Amino acid sequence: MYQRTLARPISFTGIGLHLGSKVNVTIRPADADNGIVFVRTDLPDHVEIKADVENVVDTKFATTLGHNGAKISTVEHLLAAFLGLGIDNAIIEIDSSEVPIMDGSASPFVYLLRTAGIKVQNRFKRFLVIKKPIKVSDGDKKVILAPLKGLKITYTVEFDHHLISRQSCAMEFSNGVFEREICRARTFGFLKEIEVLRANGFAKGGSLDNSIVLGDFRVLNEDGLRFPDEFVRHKILDSIGDLSLLGVPVIGHLIAYKSGHALNHKLIKKVVSNRKSWRLVKAADEVAETCQVPSFGLLGEVPA
Repeated sequence: MYQRTLARPISFTGIGLHLGSKVNVTIRPADADNGIVFVRTDLPDHVEIKADVENVVDTKFATTLGHNGAKISTVEHLLAAFLGLGIDNAIIEIDSSEVPIMDGSASPFVYLLRTAGIKVQNRFKRFLVIKKPIKVSDGDKKVILAPLKGLKITYTVEFDHHLISRQSCAMEFSNGVFEREICRARTFGFLKEIEVLRANGFAKGGSLDNSIVLGDFRVLNEDGLRFPDEFVRHKILDSIGDLSLLGVPVIGHLIAYKSGHALNHKLIKKVVSNRKSWRLVKAADEVAETCQVPSFGLLGEVPA
């Protein structure tokens, strides 16, 4: 399996969730082995921020990356779209400190990336194959990466709200699953918490158009839920975006209980430091042939 980038640039505009301001974005193709790199075009030096675990500077409310004093927040949905479509290399020019929230899911990003087209490059993909379980916890919250001949995510959430309570979902990363079952799941919040966030200068761009809002007794969105268990599916979406910060797709089983961005980041930091627990391989390697390589979406372009 070969690396992928975009076939052509794509531009779009959206609203930042927390600042509530207009954000202009252009995503461009990038060379093989470039990775995913954000460029803050609103700053004098056009600071580049690579989507990498070492550049995570904050995990409160969202995943935030930073480099040389510049930051870019709410990156997880866009990064999940890249990983879900198997796109390894791209340059994201953005004139704000946060990625547009769009409809609160990764679906608009998937649509835009498919519109741009996907191009196969003359360089093998690399995969991080988990050899030994890696676990982190925080009280009753925990997340584990365990060996598996494929990529699977099993997630459980628990909330003290009758519309969520306990939800579990398991997804194997096989052909089309990300686009059919995960990318449309939206971020969610509770009306009381949103009011507190706004009072403290956050969620200025939040609305029923870009998130699920739960009142005490019902979902406030007129069109309801996209999936009966949309809440846990969105957590899976977030975890895919966070996992992408390892820089290569993972072959293993992510098992999470009540995890979030902070604990996800703690896990991937531990993965990086536990070199004996994983192996880096290329799709052409004999080791990769013993694994079920995660299947990404169908291509719209021929190999370069």
